Amino acid sequence: MDNGTDSLLDTYLFETNSLLERLDELLIEAEQNKDFTEDEVNEIFRSMHTIKGSSAMLEFNSLMEIAHHIEDLFFYIRENGMSALDAQQKTELFNLMFKSVDRLREEVEKVENNEPLSTNIDSFIKEINDFLSKISNQEQAAENDSDTGSAPSSASGGPSASVSVLPECPYCIRVFFQDGCGMENLRAFMLVTTLNESGYDFSYYPSDVETNSASFQQIIENGFYIGFQDEEQANKASVIVAGSNNIHSYEIIHNTVESEEEKKKEASVSDKKKPDSSRTAEQKKQAAPVHHAPVKQNLISVNLSKLDSLMALVGEIVITESMVTSSPDLKGLKLDNFLKSARQLRKLTDDLQDIAMSLRMVSVSGVFQKMNRIVRDMKNTLGKDVRLTLVGEDTELDKSIVDNISDPIMHIVRNSMDHGIEESADERIAAGKDAQGEIVLSAVHTGNEVIISIQDDGQGVDTDKVLAKAKANGFLTRPEEEYSKKDILALLMEPGFSTNTEVTEYSGRGVGMDVVKKNIESLGGTVTMSSEKGQGSCTTLKIPLTLAIVDGMEISVGNSVFTVPIANIRQSFKVTADDIIFDAAGNELIKCMDDFYPVIRLHKLYGIYDDVRTDVEDGILMWVEANDKSYCLFVDSLLGEQQVVVKPLPSYLNNFGIKDYGISGFTILGDGNISIILDIAAIHSAAMNSY
Repeated sequence: MDNGTDSLLDTYLFETNSLLERLDELLIEAEQNKDFTEDEVNEIFRSMHTIKGSSAMLEFNSLMEIAHHIEDLFFYIRENGMSALDAQQKTELFNLMFKSVDRLREEVEKVENNEPLSTNIDSFIKEINDFLSKISNQEQAAENDSDTGSAPSSASGGPSASVSVLPECPYCIRVFFQDGCGMENLRAFMLVTTLNESGYDFSYYPSDVETNSASFQQIIENGFYIGFQDEEQANKASVIVAGSNNIHSYEIIHNTVESEEEKKKEASVSDKKKPDSSRTAEQKKQAAPVHHAPVKQNLISVNLSKLDSLMALVGEIVITESMVTSSPDLKGLKLDNFLKSARQLRKLTDDLQDIAMSLRMVSVSGVFQKMNRIVRDMKNTLGKDVRLTLVGEDTELDKSIVDNISDPIMHIVRNSMDHGIEESADERIAAGKDAQGEIVLSAVHTGNEVIISIQDDGQGVDTDKVLAKAKANGFLTRPEEEYSKKDILALLMEPGFSTNTEVTEYSGRGVGMDVVKKNIESLGGTVTMSSEKGQGSCTTLKIPLTLAIVDGMEISVGNSVFTVPIANIRQSFKVTADDIIFDAAGNELIKCMDDFYPVIRLHKLYGIYDDVRTDVEDGILMWVEANDKSYCLFVDSLLGEQQVVVKPLPSYLNNFGIKDYGISGFTILGDGNISIILDIAAIHSAAMNSY
């Protein structure tokens, strides 16, 4: 594909995915209200019309066909109202629409993955058509007795028939729809609506296709006529007709000039057969598009790679500005004007950095709303009555992070539905709870982090059973009596650990919380769990606002400079040799707040021995924490706090497993030197393995 086609495809995927996400939200809300409002029906119709048109343009036929038939369905509902459906049919409609959105999403995912689209969707299309026939046949049956036989005999075939049915129009388009497509009268009216919206002035026959369901038979036998006053209008309109769906054939007919006597004769016949023309004119007048002054567009779509490039450039500007103002050539010089300009430049670069970051910030509402669908489907499958409460869904995170937290949150919500919420309402009532379970999904800003919590009021975690299962499967690494409640809950995030005794659609495969932990940690975040038996559980995700910029503490070890993220630092303090104690293996420990923590010497881990401080009294201890790991890092000195631009490691270094040694990336300091950014959790693992 060339760049133009790639851009078009990106736009298509963005628009279609946005429409499908909105449809999910709309369907959830409508199902709770047990009905579609008029606005919701119109929105679904417009969405399907958009998906149909854009899919047809890119020749994604399966998407186009599904959207087209749903559009037909909602065209009927739009014209007849939801009142035409009984309660059972409304339930069927909701299930059919959820299924349709899923099928559309499956096809879109195939487009995204460059996989071939489905070629056999006939059974699903039949399901949509059967439902449309089911709800429309009721009305047809009621109207057949009074509305049949309205077609004039003069329209019995051949081009000359148009002279009789639309004598006032010199040019006519005669349209035949595909055999067996069904609902020909509605398809004809959709064609009329499209031409009206395009601003054409025309007449059509049969003119009661909107109200007379029996007119479909006339259209099958004789065709549908659209009349125009001039050839140019007819030719332009034929392009729209040709591009419409389910058109078998069409022809442009030029009516011959008649004598005055023939015109009077035809007029008298036409007055009897033709519907009220004033009504038709009024309809066309209302349907004509209103031309407004151009409205300024306030929103644009930007490819994420462009924002990545912008962020990288801003980072380079920040680094270069720091290098210029910190240049050793300026030391000892009195440069008042330069320093004033440098301060202004720093302010502007900070503002630029903030704006560049804000462009990448999106709310978590899209991810949160998806969970409504998960809860809805699992409610129906598991037979549990549960409500989902969303809190703080307008909280914003970096786009790259939002894209990666959807799966972890989905796993946790599924766990709450499957494991957490009790099997029956009776069980909840017996425990003194409300019969309806509740899952609360919340997000809140705290400094440079966002805390997302998923809490349920279910049965909680039985830690005794978890410990027994862990022991039976060989997950324990120390005597079971040494495991605290926090340690036991942490076992649930071990790879391959599952408390389900049988495999279900949602869990029991030994995959879930370990994936959550891995994904969140890859984003620089942490996962913690808490639970009270019989009261419920809560899983908390702490996630950085962005991966591009970190507030860090610069530390020195020998001649090397490292950066420790401020979020991982609890405290820094000086100690004496008497404060250090040793365990049975000879490893150093320090007591902090009535607990003992291991001491990790960074110079020893990285083999730095030149100009390094080895005496504990000469250096400083930094108490750090990441995930469930807490320890003290021994370093030479603290150089100061600084906001740094994170640079990823070159990909070839991944071959050496460098991240396993506690190196997450690097940054460039103001003097041009490189500072390694430390991964506090990985350092603990590396130190435990090397000691």
